[in-house]
Parts: sequence; C-alpha cells; structure tokens
Amino acid sequence: MNLETLQEFLSLDKLMELFETYRSFGPFFAILLPMLEAFLPFLPLVVFIVANVNSFGLWMGFFLSWIGASAGAIIVFIVMRKLGRLPLFEKLRNKKGIKRLLTWIERRGFSPLFLILCFPFTPSAAINVVAGLSRISYWQFILAVLSGKFVMIFMVSFIGQDLHALITQPIRSIIAGIVILLLWFVGKKIEKRLNTTMAVKKTDR
Repeated sequence: MNLETLQEFLSLDKLMELFETYRSFGPFFAILLPMLEAFLPFLPLVVFIVANVNSFGLWMGFFLSWIGASAGAIIVFIVMRKLGRLPLFEKLRNKKGIKRLLTWIERRGFSPLFLILCFPFTPSAAINVVAGLSRISYWQFILAVLSGKFVMIFMVSFIGQDLHALITQPIRSIIAGIVILLLWFVGKKIEKRLNTTMAVKKTDR
C-alpha cells in the first residue's frame, strides 16, 4: 500500500463510510470489541471508543464502550480470582515482584486502582490480572473499574466525538493532541511512581 492509497483509505469520507458500516452491526460489536481488549491488551481500546462515539453518538457510544470495557475487566478479575487457586498461579503469586505488588494493592485498595484506570495509557490489563490474584474484595475492584473506566472512556469519547472537526479544524486537532499527550505523560508518571514505590518497599525489606 503506497502513501496515496493510505491517504485515500484514511480520508474523511472513507472513515465516515467505515463508521456507517460499523454501526450496521448494532451495539453488540460496540460492546464486544472493548470487552475483548481486556483479554487481548494489544487491541486498540482508544480506536474502539472513537469508532463507537462516531457511529452511535457521544452518549450512546460512551455508554457502550464503558459497558464493554468494564465488563471485560471484571470478567478477567473473576477468572483470575478462580484460577488463582491453581498451583501454577500460587507459584506466580509467591514471586517477589508479584507479591510486593499484591501487598501494595491490598493495602491501598480502591484509590490506586481508580487512579490507574482513569488514564488510557496505563497497564490496566496487567492490573486486572494482579488484582484478581490479590485479596482485594470484589466490590472494591468493581467500584474502581466502573468509576475509573467512566472517567477514562468519557475523556476519550469527548475528544474523539467529532472526527470531522478534528480533521477539518486544526486548532481543535492541536488541543486534542495536547490532551492526549498529557494523558500519556500522566499515565507514564503513575506507572513510574508505582514502580518506584515497589522498589522502595523491596529496599525496606
């Protein structure tokens, strides 16, 4: 695919046509794709959210994305909570790095989970797995997921709700780019802070 073909494929008309086709599948895929991202973290959750809000509108697209992403995270947590009893996961739980992270989550509870899940560029998939192996309660995790994903998905939905404006209005595109960069930067800071906290705990021991 040459540059000209790629530009044609990514043109506004082509994208709008793609969103119309996407919408024809109904809300099932709009929920399913964000849900699958919880199991396959290499999938582009942000792209799914933008596709949803451009296909179904801001509020419906946001709601479908939120339901799918939250359901996927909760399912991963429940599966890991069940599988955590197997010998393989018992060994994983007893590894030093994982054990420190589990202790940190269990002590802090809701707050760090909520903060991590508020940002789209933090390792939320890994947190879902580790939280499932921890002793944090179901309700603490579910509350953190529902509230954290609510904030994150609404931010992405609001930025990506009008793809036409993002493409045709340079100022809006620049603002959106700055916001996304800030979200990425804050997410990385949180991830770095988490790693530093775990390293300090290791030194104290």
